Amino acid sequence: MAVRFAYEWHDDSGNWFRSYGNENWEFDEHGFMRWRIASINDLPIHQSDSPCPLSPEGAPPSPLPRQVHLANY
Repeated sequence: MAVRFAYEWHDDSGNWFRSYGNENWEFDEHGFMRWRIASINDLPIHQSDSPCPLSPEGAPPSPLPRQVHLANY
């Protein structure tokens, strides 16, 4: 199985990043992951650049967007 992903996170200092890339997964006959290879890139961003910015209280937007297009990722 191959997946393309993007997610955002921050470190303990409050610096924000968007991690994006591709992963390939292989599972055994019991459904356990046998093999994983990933290519992940971490891009520094400003929290305001997020397509799903958190509220000041830390809550996600409501309603959540069903799909977000991230250009150039």
